[in-house]
Amino acid sequence: MIFNVMTLFPEMIEDAMNTSIMKRAMEGEYIELKTFNIRDYTLDKHNKVDDYPYGGGAGMLMQAQPVYDCYKAITENKDKKPRVIFVTPQAKVFDQAKAQELAKEDELIFLCGHYEGIDERVLEEIVTDNISIGDYVLTGGELPALVMMDAISRLVPGVLNNEDSSVTESFDDGLLEYPQYTRPEVWNDKKVPDVLLSGHHKNIEKWRYEQSVLRTKERREDLYKAKFGENI
Repeated sequence: MIFNVMTLFPEMIEDAMNTSIMKRAMEGEYIELKTFNIRDYTLDKHNKVDDYPYGGGAGMLMQAQPVYDCYKAITENKDKKPRVIFVTPQAKVFDQAKAQELAKEDELIFLCGHYEGIDERVLEEIVTDNISIGDYVLTGGELPALVMMDAISRLVPGVLNNEDSSVTESFDDGLLEYPQYTRPEVWNDKKVPDVLLSGHHKNIEKWRYEQSVLRTKERREDLYKAKFGENI
């Protein structure tokens, strides 16, 4: 998987990705990160990439030209143009199903906006997917892009040491993940559930499913109803 990130702050993306599992994944060549500073593609002699919006209003907008030229630099020698993800709160919220869908791609482009947004004309020209990470506004698109790249990377074969990890986590079957425990067996007078110490795998799987259902009902009623129906 190749991640191309169009941004005004490439160091923000690079610093975050060069840690922990993502760093090991890049070292193992399971994923590749390429950052592109949109400012490098402006034709303005002062490296300006923004201007006032037509019609007035607060703030500044990123101009179409540097964004488009940055995109062209990424795609000019490619037979197949990658999907371009624009991270914006004005879109459907990212979820595990979307992560699984995007993980099937060989290459993706993330466009990170700033200021009050980006000239609509270039978005219409290059963007294939508008995606949000929630109904709130951030100062830029870098954090949402990092969130999505992390979630997608976990689904790329070889990234996780335990291949079962990516298919036994919250949301993969529409339920939240069951509670988990490790040593010591007793901590602060709280004991690990007996069933997990039994070695009886069928009973353990049954308990885990029941706990997933219970936790989903308590914490995410929307997911519970989607899984079992409105009248449950």
